[in-house]
Amino acid sequence: MKYFLLLLLFPLQIWSQNAFLEGERFFNMEQYQKAKPLFLDNLKKHPKHQKTREYLGDIAGFAKDWDEAIFYYESLVEESDKSANYHFKYGGAMGMKALEISRIRALSYVGDIKKHFETAAQLDPNHIDVRWALVEYYIQLPGIIGGSEKKAMKYANELGKLSPVDGFLAHGYIAEYSDRPKDAEKFYKKAIEVGGSLHSYEKLTQLYEKNNRPKEAIETASQSLKIHQRNQLNYQIGKIAAQYNLDAELGINCLQKYIDNYSSKDGVPKDWAYYRLAQIYKNVGNKKTALEYIHKALVSRPDFEEAKKEKELIQAM
Repeated sequence: MKYFLLLLLFPLQIWSQNAFLEGERFFNMEQYQKAKPLFLDNLKKHPKHQKTREYLGDIAGFAKDWDEAIFYYESLVEESDKSANYHFKYGGAMGMKALEISRIRALSYVGDIKKHFETAAQLDPNHIDVRWALVEYYIQLPGIIGGSEKKAMKYANELGKLSPVDGFLAHGYIAEYSDRPKDAEKFYKKAIEVGGSLHSYEKLTQLYEKNNRPKEAIETASQSLKIHQRNQLNYQIGKIAAQYNLDAELGINCLQKYIDNYSSKDGVPKDWAYYRLAQIYKNVGNKKTALEYIHKALVSRPDFEEAKKEKELIQAM
């Protein structure tokens, strides 16, 4: 009888293990809706399985279901209060929840967010993400309820020790948020000098755009394109050229390359590239070609409100 029961249970154990592994496979492929039912099935059989609950919390986070994410992460923190990762995710989910509710209700989350982020930082001296979260937390929070540029700088300095590039980017972020664009420019340039990452170039390009320095923005994005060869940069250059009526030839060439090499991973739909081309041709006085491209944008997306307004401007030329 004993062996007979083992034979009955063994296939169930194999199925449970396979369900988790299959769910993990879908999760790693970012197919979260396929992964979720498999993890839920595994959780029914193993309600204390921490990795399953963590995955379910992560899936809830990707779906912006912050209440569900909080539910899973809270139980993990209660069971494993020495896990920096669980404290970080729990604090992060509460932070995102706080952004979606009224300011008065959000105040009730402030203390817990700070507590779990700082606990994660103490538990793991090398945790880069939580230090970024603390930089953002302290610089964005009003001083009256605990915000502090000094504390934000402290965690930016800690980031600098772990990763010089992240340190410069964090200091640039603080300077930009505090309306010190010259300081932000200095730090972003240092980040480019040290690491030259795509993100570093993006931050500097965006800073120039925000501060009405389109020539520097185009130059920075063009430098990044030479190094990183990312198609999304073709759109970025074309967008700046269209918005500021600069270097029409460069803008047209970049937008055409963006369209020719477009994939869904590039982020910005092609209809926006058609829209920007229409703007550039309008800027140079070529009404016929401008109308052709704005028509393409509207065929692609008939409810494209910006394109409808642009069409009226082109027709009025």
